[in-house]
Amino acid sequence: MAKNQFRMLRSALSGVEAVEAETHHSFARHTHEQFGIGLMSAGAQSSLSGRGMVEAEAGDIITVNPNEVHDGAPIGEGRSWRILYFDPTIVTGLSREISESGAARSEIPHPVIRNAAIATRFETLFGAVTGARAAELLREELLLQLVADVMRERCDTEERPLVPASIRAARDLIDDDPLAAVSLADLSRESGLSRFQVLRGFAKATGLTPHAYLVQARIHIARRLIAQGMPLAEAAFASGFADQSHMTRVFVRKYGLSPRVYAGAFL
Repeated sequence: MAKNQFRMLRSALSGVEAVEAETHHSFARHTHEQFGIGLMSAGAQSSLSGRGMVEAEAGDIITVNPNEVHDGAPIGEGRSWRILYFDPTIVTGLSREISESGAARSEIPHPVIRNAAIATRFETLFGAVTGARAAELLREELLLQLVADVMRERCDTEERPLVPASIRAARDLIDDDPLAAVSLADLSRESGLSRFQVLRGFAKATGLTPHAYLVQARIHIARRLIAQGMPLAEAAFASGFADQSHMTRVFVRKYGLSPRVYAGAFL
């Protein structure tokens, strides 16, 4: 299997990104601002999800929810997959249409789905999204059907516990201004906890340490700026990184592909 090949493909749908990957890369814990729905095409991997550790192999549908902390490591020498990332408004809007009550589901319940029919539907949608000649009506039908499929099954595990108010206060301090210099003392003061308590509680509640959470927030800013066409060096500075090299190292560690490859999909 070829290793460390990532391709950002041009997407015919606004608000949808398409990625192909064939890699042995082990991803650090990270999040996406979008929903992700993909298909493992070869090999296998283990990964942290919002509902614990899971494994996926060739033929499995893999999913991730916005801001869900996850990672990924190969089982064996490598694996490959295709994945579509959707702006949250697309999936929540379709979920509202699908729901008989008119209420949108906020999460895809299962991180791994073993269903050959859904896998086939995903392959067809991926081809339609990345193919210039596919009819718009076909794309819309396939997208609606796929979202209905992955949202259909109710999760049989308990809901994730609410984030304590003290940790929410610390998290909000970062979210309100990810470019600001924040210390554990600042988070301690905001949360009313000791520095150790806020460090331990933050990691337990969010899956990331405060520093890792701050870096993730900044890389989200960088992704948005790059997608808007900002030059890489400027995007690095505007998102709070020391320089372009620093941004690139974080980008590759979390997403497997470089900012330059990511930018190429929007040219």
